Amino acid sequence: MNRARITTLALPILVVLGSVVVLLILAGTNPWDPIRIIVEGSIGWPPFEGGSARKVGDTFMVWVPIALASAGLIVTFNAGMWNIGIEGQIIMGAIAAALVAREVSAPRPLLILLAILAGAAGGMLWGLLVGVLRTAGGVNEIFGGLGLDFVALSITTYLIIGPWARSGVASTSGTNPFPDNALLPSLGGSKLSPLAVAIAVLALLGVWTLFRGTLYGLKLKAVGRNRSSAFLMGIPTNRYLLGAFAICGALAGIAGTSQALGLHFKLIPAISGNFGFLAILVVLLARFQPIWVAPISFFFAMVAVGGPGLSLRLGLHGSLGGVLQGVLVLSAMLGLGWAAYLTRRRAMTESGVSSG
Repeated sequence: MNRARITTLALPILVVLGSVVVLLILAGTNPWDPIRIIVEGSIGWPPFEGGSARKVGDTFMVWVPIALASAGLIVTFNAGMWNIGIEGQIIMGAIAAALVAREVSAPRPLLILLAILAGAAGGMLWGLLVGVLRTAGGVNEIFGGLGLDFVALSITTYLIIGPWARSGVASTSGTNPFPDNALLPSLGGSKLSPLAVAIAVLALLGVWTLFRGTLYGLKLKAVGRNRSSAFLMGIPTNRYLLGAFAICGALAGIAGTSQALGLHFKLIPAISGNFGFLAILVVLLARFQPIWVAPISFFFAMVAVGGPGLSLRLGLHGSLGGVLQGVLVLSAMLGLGWAAYLTRRRAMTESGVSSG
């Protein structure tokens, strides 16, 4: 690996580390202490040892929806679509899964399968609605997606304080807990669901395979790169765009199912956890590579689970974890942008030398 390549890879990492250290110093603390507390609160200290099963389970169950949403976004991003409506797709998946959990009586394996399929269908239909608005109505997917996000959130609130309200309680804290028969199977003493983790891993592998070894993925990339040229080559562009939204929506819906049946065990107003928006940042940091989504999204899951401990252990404001996430993303994007600029400048210099 040449020196220029090493610089391109190392620069974003150095920018991130430097930004984190500066932020923590400005917060009035030793930079090592918050990092240790986040790690301890999310996977235990030493990591993955003694009594950390519950923490690890919580962290993985936060990782699952981020990874699923990120896998779906890679599909729509490669199709040239900014699927900001993924938050609404997560919510509608959770609502559809909750409906099955509340209303359907069946043996546990069948009930869980039906809930997962319902969640995927709910998210897929909400994603297709964004796609139809884009392809048939000419509504930009950003505006259409954001509007549907608010609609999905309003439906959730209505259900919680209306038809699905807890009997005798006027509260927006959530519905009654779902029956145990409808919850995702978990390892004893933790929320960790091997089924949910396996689905997330398969989703990332599936998206990687889609764009590495299938004609559909190649055509989808062509649509994303230049839609007009792809259409002239005979690719039904609108159909491929709708397919991308359907795939992303289905994965987001399963993420909502994991939230409802594997983490919270009920429907709550903030059921999406803003993980859809976080997944957008994860995909940008991963540079649309599924292989990098797994570790990056796990890191953000660690911050989400371990971050609240900062206020309890160090007296820092509980929002520092979110601020830390934002600084990490911003600094990483700045580092990646600067590295890309150096790469382009080097290519132009080499081109000028060779032509001369």
